[in-house]
Order: sequence, then C-alpha cells, then structure tokens
Amino acid sequence: MNGLLLALQFFTSIPIKKELPLERKDVTAMYVALPVVGAAIGLVMYTVSFVLFQELHMGTLLTAVLILLAGIVLTGGLHLDGWADTGDAFFSYRDREKRLEILDDPRLGAFGAMALVLLVIVKIALFNELLLRGMGNVALFIAIPLLARAALNVYFTTVPLAKDKGIAHFFKEKMAGNVVIGCSVIGSVLAMFIVGFVMNSISIPVAWAVVLFVGVVLFRKWSLKHFGGVSGDLCGAFIEGMEALLWLVALLSM
Repeated sequence: MNGLLLALQFFTSIPIKKELPLERKDVTAMYVALPVVGAAIGLVMYTVSFVLFQELHMGTLLTAVLILLAGIVLTGGLHLDGWADTGDAFFSYRDREKRLEILDDPRLGAFGAMALVLLVIVKIALFNELLLRGMGNVALFIAIPLLARAALNVYFTTVPLAKDKGIAHFFKEKMAGNVVIGCSVIGSVLAMFIVGFVMNSISIPVAWAVVLFVGVVLFRKWSLKHFGGVSGDLCGAFIEGMEALLWLVALLSM
C-alpha cells in the first residue's frame, strides 16, 4: 500500500498528506505501482470521454481537448514539464554539461515552448481521430498510460544517472531494479494480451511490443549520447512521447 501511495504522491497531483517511508522496499514498490497509477489516470480520461462524447454528445474536438486536460490535471503537468525542459536542453545544441544545466532551469525557453505546443496539438489530434473512428475503448485508455510507465521503468532502471544528485538519483539508488523490471514486463505482457482479446486484434499488441522495445532502446541510446544518462526530466519526456506514439500505433493498426 505504501508503494501505491508513494506513486500517487510523487507522480500525480492527488494530495497524499501523509509522511511515508522511503526505504528500499518502499521505493521499489512505488515504481512497481507506477504503471497501475497510469492505468487509473487512463480510466479517468476514458470516463471524461464517455460522459462528454457518449452521454452529452459533445463534439470530438472539444472532447479531445478535455480528455487531454484531465490527464494534465491528474499528473499536475509533471511529465509535460519534463518534455518542455528536454526540448529546451536538446535544441540548445550546447555541450552535455550545459544541457544538464538547462534541464535544471525552471524557466521555459523558446524551444521548450515549441515542443510543448507541438505535443499538445498532436495529442489533441490523436484523441480527436480516435473519437471520430469510434475507437474510444476503455482498454486502450487504460493500457496506453500503463505501458508507457512500464516502459519508463525499464528505461530508468537500465540507464545510468546523468547527475549524481536530485530526486531521480535518490530513487534509483534505493530501488531494486530487477524486481521493477520483472513486474513491469509481466504487467505489460498481460495488458497487451487483454487489449488484443478485447479489441479482437493481434496487430495492436504486436505493434505495441515492437514500438516499446525499439523506443526504449533508441531513447536509451539518445539519452546516453546527449545527456550522459537519465534524469527526472528525461523520464517525463519519455512518458509523454511514448503515450503519443502508442496512440498513433493503435490508430494505424486498426
């Protein structure tokens, strides 16, 4: 239970006003629970979609905007902040040390703003297309945030730290990586199997499996090359980018 509460406390905007232990087993449980938290966020987003589009007969574009807004509110914009900071740092075309400094800078630069706007537009377009095609299935809404966070666990666990300080450093030093990876992989396989069964489609889970594997490998290589490892902001960028990619793959696979 502590792991789930920690995941809600650190990775969502839900107020958990309780001092929780941060020992090795607790931090490990937090990362094991992270995909479950993603699934819960996806369920809320589906509920917004169902109520507005199916029950209130709202237009697809406005519904798409509010679906995205629900996800942002639930995460407190944490992952979007990582996406924007990563955009600022990478497109600065500076050396590695300067890029890491930019990641720590709370100010939003021009490149970060452009990356943020582009991501928001893409996600709204994806949700809009999803609704137009009648693909607003609850299994998709639950599975995609879950898979993105499970893949994050694999990425975060297998990449060395870019900095020897910060919250990411603290968590990575505490967690039992093999346990987190094992639970994340098993959970991902189960989620993809359920989606394939519910959607009566083998193409979506197979395509997702390929994208998740390739995505982790390529983002890992990219992180090492340009930042020297993983950071909290890069984790946020990974989740946002992977979610968008998984939605796109789902649309293309149907």
